[in-house]
Amino acid sequence: MAVWRRWVLPILLVIVFGAIAAALVKMAFFPDTATASADPGGQIAEPVVPVVRQSVIDELTLEGTIARDEAVTVRSEIDGTVSEVKVAPGQTVTAGQVLMTIKQSYPVKTIDVLAPEAGEVTAVAVVKGQATSIGGEIATLSPARYHVQSTIEPVQLYRLLNAPTEGEVTIQGGPAPFACTGLSVQVSEEGTTSITCAVPADQTVFAGLRTELSIQVATVDDALVVPVTAVRGGAGTGLVWVDAGTGDPLEEREVGLGVSDGTVVEVVSGLTEGEQVRQFVPGLAAPNEPVCYDDGMGGQFCEDPGWSW
Repeated sequence: MAVWRRWVLPILLVIVFGAIAAALVKMAFFPDTATASADPGGQIAEPVVPVVRQSVIDELTLEGTIARDEAVTVRSEIDGTVSEVKVAPGQTVTAGQVLMTIKQSYPVKTIDVLAPEAGEVTAVAVVKGQATSIGGEIATLSPARYHVQSTIEPVQLYRLLNAPTEGEVTIQGGPAPFACTGLSVQVSEEGTTSITCAVPADQTVFAGLRTELSIQVATVDDALVVPVTAVRGGAGTGLVWVDAGTGDPLEEREVGLGVSDGTVVEVVSGLTEGEQVRQFVPGLAAPNEPVCYDDGMGGQFCEDPGWSW
């Protein structure tokens, strides 16, 4: 018994722990190359989508504000002297209301200067007894007319080439949505591009109100479409990459483009229904989706989104 405890058991323990240590060393530094070899045929699949038919509604929605129309300058129509001023800055007037009276010396006559439209007098440029001349500024009137002004990125003007002349305005907490007319593009001295349209006279609005302007540019039924991510370009023409399904390299093809809703775009020439196109143009990966491929060991390895091909 003493021999067992003193010699046999220690020797057995040394042998067991030695075998375990040898196994760990092999696993760490000498892996099984037969199972770890990579498959040279593993490739990144290029996702493709078919050309399909569907309706496309191109509606542009812009944030904006209500603003008062530009001030109107009231000018003298005769040479004479101001005999009476009947309004003051800040006063609200109606269309046709008398603003002041001017007396002409020769031939002698007196005329009343009338407000061209309703609004607020913002400035009076003359005083009683002051001489005036034809075309001289005598008052400034801020009209009781309003418009919607929405800032737009210049590139979006392509979408408005064939746009209608009116849009729909929504004011949060205000009246029901209403139509505004006379859509036009304005470019400020600072280079800011905006869209404006006139608020109907029967709508009660106030300067500074926040708005949402919706412009339905176009609607196409039964159109050939592809995802906008499949097209390089967008204003009338673009490029897509067509997969013939034969394993050959993808064909770069020019296409004619029509209406887009921001997700899909109408193809007016260059493709037929059912053809397969690359879902993302070269240089773009699927947003927020990892790209996976065979790791050669029976599994997959996935790259995080955001990398480019």
